[in-house]
Amino acid sequence: MNQDPPAPAPLPATAPVPVPESEPESAKAPEAESESGLRERKKERTRTLLREGAAALFAEHGFAGTTVADIAACANVSERTFFRYFESKEALLLPDSVDLFAYVEAELARRPPQEDPLDAVCNALISAVAPFAASSLTALTHSVAIAGDERVVAAQLVQLFADFENRLTLIVLNRLPADTPEADLRAGVIAGAALSAVRAVLRTQRRRRANGTLTATPPSSLLLEAFAMLKQIGSTAQ
Repeated sequence: MNQDPPAPAPLPATAPVPVPESEPESAKAPEAESESGLRERKKERTRTLLREGAAALFAEHGFAGTTVADIAACANVSERTFFRYFESKEALLLPDSVDLFAYVEAELARRPPQEDPLDAVCNALISAVAPFAASSLTALTHSVAIAGDERVVAAQLVQLFADFENRLTLIVLNRLPADTPEADLRAGVIAGAALSAVRAVLRTQRRRRANGTLTATPPSSLLLEAFAMLKQIGSTAQ
């Protein structure tokens, strides 16, 4: 009698092959953020080097005697890289003006809403004197380096203050009561008058330094005096 062949022995169980898990997004994020932060720090460092290099070259050779190539070389970058940070060398005359005016705007926003609009603007401008005492705008009042480039400096200042005056006018307008007569005109006069006082202080210090009559009076005191004169003129006209 034929016998059935023996059943094949069962195959040994095999352990499942582990599937590698993908790296969680949360683990990748810090690395990406770290790389992004490093790039931003390098950009800011390059921007700082360009500013510092320009300031040193303006002091040594004057504005007209300094080229974009000179400034780029100081920061060890190419001219092409320079133009990624600044539109022209004129932009480096007042490189921190954006920060300065942003500070003034923030200070004005913090002023009490019931404060007289002109007082609020003047106080906001005065608050910026100390933190920006070494700013490029202040430096223009005593920089011998650009004394021969008055027209360039004057044109840059005119454009700078015109742009900021427009922004300041809108902020003042928002502070005025809704029923203020000729509110837009009043806001423009307040902003223009306050910034005119600032320009007068800058020009006075520059002129006094040039003719040797500069005193030790700090800019903040001169600005306070200029604003007091402005208010006095306003009260006299009433």
